[in-house]
Amino acid sequence: MNLQHMHCEARHSLHTLSEQTRAELLAHLDGWAVEGIELVKTFRFDDYYRTMAFVNALAFIAHQQDHHPDLSVHYNRTVVRFSTHDAGGLTLNDFICAAKTEALAAGK
Repeated sequence: MNLQHMHCEARHSLHTLSEQTRAELLAHLDGWAVEGIELVKTFRFDDYYRTMAFVNALAFIAHQQDHHPDLSVHYNRTVVRFSTHDAGGLTLNDFICAAKTEALAAGK
């Protein structure tokens, strides 16, 4: 499954994923972890400028997908947290956006 090339679904059609499905999708995402009802990863950068460039590019992707992460922005790192609050947990949209975030960080 190539999550990076998928597009987020409309919120009204979303449902939370089973633990088995979450585990299967998580296997496609390097370094991401499920913490409660969130999909989380910390991205590290050389300096504040690169951190902010990543955050701004991620904001553009989130706007395009209409699915927005919670971000903790620091000098040389950003913690990205995806969860579908409307559904009360993790949905396919979270994994799609995590894959797009991973591709952004890798320069793809």
